[in-house]
Amino acid sequence: MRKAMTGLMAALLMLCSCGNKGDQSIKSPTKVKTEVVTAVQVEDAQSYVGIVEESEATAVSFTSMGVVKRMLVNEGQMVQRGQLLAEIDATSSGNSVEAAKALTSQAEDMVRQAENTYAQAKDAHERLKLLHDNGSLPEIKWIEAETQLRQAETALSTARSGVRSASATERIARKGLSDTRLTAPVSGIIGRKMVGAGETALPSQAVVTILNINTVKVKVSIPETEMSNIHSSSRSLITVEAVEKHVQGGLIEKGVQADALTHTYDIRINVPNADHKLLPGMVANVRFDNGDANEGNPLLPITCIQKKADGGLFVWIVEENGTVHRTPIRTGGTIGNRIVIVGGITTGQRVVTDGYQKLSEGTKVEY
Repeated sequence: MRKAMTGLMAALLMLCSCGNKGDQSIKSPTKVKTEVVTAVQVEDAQSYVGIVEESEATAVSFTSMGVVKRMLVNEGQMVQRGQLLAEIDATSSGNSVEAAKALTSQAEDMVRQAENTYAQAKDAHERLKLLHDNGSLPEIKWIEAETQLRQAETALSTARSGVRSASATERIARKGLSDTRLTAPVSGIIGRKMVGAGETALPSQAVVTILNINTVKVKVSIPETEMSNIHSSSRSLITVEAVEKHVQGGLIEKGVQADALTHTYDIRINVPNADHKLLPGMVANVRFDNGDANEGNPLLPITCIQKKADGGLFVWIVEENGTVHRTPIRTGGTIGNRIVIVGGITTGQRVVTDGYQKLSEGTKVEY
């Protein structure tokens, strides 16, 4: 009996051991970061350092002086056209509106009284005219009737003029009240905020600036001897390391006035920026390609390039089934912290850029 129990326990231990080994053999995919290979034109390129600028800046200010009651936006905040940005104390403007409304009401009452007086004078004039035409009305009475009608007409005209003047005053007062609310004239991002709550805003003093960064411009200073090599349609590659962004530049605007000390000309390259990652003030590396058009070469982070024991270089390529494959490559020059790939991979492939230290041939990855 004891031998049978001992054998049964041994068998159970073997089964548990096998079960544990089976569980250990199931591995979850290794998490990595990847990048899809894209081609850029970088052959025969000249490199410069540039600064990112907004495509347009709008300074927004109040039209009257007042103490800022509320500041509703912060630097870096996206705003839409018509959005309320700030308010100044509206107490004085509100009082002016109420006073103007009262003045308008009084002027309208005077018009109604003048209209009644004119109507009575006109009615009396028409009745007396019949008597005057028949020769049965003394001349003095007729003169009095005409005089009263003219006086009533003058009083009515004056009253109506008063209403127009009062209405204009009320419109001005209401405009002053609406001007205590500062709204965005355009959509964009708040660049700088020059006035805060509790401070006094002066007429035409910029309160905030609104920047349009849907597209940006990269300003580059070019030596006068190299300006002839750059044209409005020259191809350029913009690299901004701060946000790890690499884009093809667009239309180039060439300055015509040189710096007196450095003898350089400023040019500005239009760059699309739909994701708003490029911000004014960022440093950019700019490379101009003045050679013939070509298909371009892949550009990858230098850190994802690995070296084999024999000195050969390779990267990890993610296959369609989610596993990685060691792929030999040939490299060219560098641009910032990225390197040109001249052979071994093609555009559209997915390369592991981080987490490659844990990989081996055929490893299943998740990205």
